[in-house]
Amino acid sequence: MVLVYSPHISSRTEYITALLLNRMLGLDHKLTRDEDSFTVYNGPKINYSSRPLHRGGIFIPASGFLQQRGVSPFEPEINKQKRIPLLFPDIEDNGALGFDPFAASFYLLSRYEEYLPHEKDRHGRFEANQSFAWKHGFLHKPVVDHYALMLRDVLVEKYPALEIPRQKFTFIPTYDVDVAFAFKGRTMFRNVLGSLRSLSKLDFYSLFQRVRVILDREKDPYDTYDLQLELYKKTGIKAYYFFLCGDYGPYDRNVAFFSRQFFLLIKKLGDYAHIGIHPSYASHDEPGELENELRRLSGITNDDIQYSRQHYLRLQLPKTYRELLKHNIGYDFTMGYASQPGFRAGISRPYPFYDLSEEQETPLTIVPLVLMDGTLHDYLGLTPDEAWKLVKKLMDEIIQVNGSMTTLWHNDALADQDTWQGWRQVYLKTHARAAKKHHQARAGSKA
Repeated sequence: MVLVYSPHISSRTEYITALLLNRMLGLDHKLTRDEDSFTVYNGPKINYSSRPLHRGGIFIPASGFLQQRGVSPFEPEINKQKRIPLLFPDIEDNGALGFDPFAASFYLLSRYEEYLPHEKDRHGRFEANQSFAWKHGFLHKPVVDHYALMLRDVLVEKYPALEIPRQKFTFIPTYDVDVAFAFKGRTMFRNVLGSLRSLSKLDFYSLFQRVRVILDREKDPYDTYDLQLELYKKTGIKAYYFFLCGDYGPYDRNVAFFSRQFFLLIKKLGDYAHIGIHPSYASHDEPGELENELRRLSGITNDDIQYSRQHYLRLQLPKTYRELLKHNIGYDFTMGYASQPGFRAGISRPYPFYDLSEEQETPLTIVPLVLMDGTLHDYLGLTPDEAWKLVKKLMDEIIQVNGSMTTLWHNDALADQDTWQGWRQVYLKTHARAAKKHHQARAGSKA
C-alpha cells in the first residue's frame, strides 16, 4: 500500500490520488492527515504537502490547487522545457518530479476551463482552439497518462520491491449511426421528397439508386454493417454503436425510429456489439427529449441503456453529464473535439466524471474520444494518405503509454463513395493495426 500524507484532504485530493494511483497504476493507497503515523510508516509513501518531512518518502510539493473549491478565472503555470509539458511546476525545484502531478491531472480531467465563460461555436460547443492544451501545443499528447507513468517511475526507483501492474493498450472501436440507411427505412413522404430533389438537380444516378434499393435490387449504400461485423468476427473486439432515435429535424435526419429496417438493424448489431444512445441535436436544448429517445431505444433492445454519445459532440459541462446521470447512464463517449483529434481531457483511458460545481466524483465514466472520421475529412480536409499518417502518429502516442484508443466512425463514411472514396481503407488499416496491438498487449501479459 502507498500511504499519501496531505494535511488538507479535500474531495479533489481523494478523487485524483485514487485515479492516478489506484485506477491508472493499480496500487492500493491511503490518505492521511496524521504526520506522525506517516513518518513511522515503513512502506511506500508520498508526502504531498508544502514542506519536506523527516523520513518523508517521496516529496511532491502541493500547489494548493486541490484545496480550493469552485472555479475562478485562472490558468496554471506551465514548464514546456521538458519532453512532456508540466503544469503547476515546482518553483523551488525541491520535489521528486519538478511539478504537481495531482493538480495538473485534476485541472485537465475536471475540464476546469470549460466551466469558465468562453465563446461557443455555432453548435454551442467549447472548441479545441480555445483550450489550454491547444494554446500550449500538447493537445495531441495524453499528458495525464504520462504523469501517471512519472509517478510510477519515482515510486519504483525509491521502492524497488513495489510491484506495479503493467497497463495494456486497449482499442475501443465505436460507430455513430446518424443516418442508418440512405434510402431504406424512410417514410413514403421522405422518399418522394428525395426523388423530387434528385430530379430537380438532374441527379438521375441517385434517383435510380433509390428506386433499386427500395425494390431490393441493390444494397443500400450506407449499409456497411456486414463489413463492421466481419471485423468483429476477425478480431473479437466488441464495438459500440450509438443510435440516433430523435424526431426528424434540421440536424437529426436518421430514418424513422419506428421503421422495421431500423428495428432489425439494432437487433442484429446488438448480438455482437454494445448498443448506446446518440442523444439528438434537439435533446441538448429540449428538456425531456432524452427520456423519450431512451425509451424508444430500450424498447427495441429490451434492456436499460448504459452508453451514450452526444450528436454533433454537443457537450456542455456540467449540464450534459448531469442529464445523463439523471437517466442512469453509466458511460459517455463524447469527450473529444469535432475540429481536432487528440486528448480533450489530456488522457486516453476512461475515468470518472468529477462535477466541479458540486465538488464531488460521480458514477458516470467518461470514455475519451481520440479521433473521428469527420474531423479528418471535413474539418482538417485531409487526404486518405494524410489521415492515415496522423492516425498512426496518434496511435503511437497511445501505445507509448499503454493507453486506450477510442475511434469514432460513421457507417456512411465506410460506403467508399463520393467524397469518402479511399477512406474505407483508412479505417480498415486503423482497425487492423489497433486490433493487433490490442491482442499483442494481452498476449504479452499472459507470457
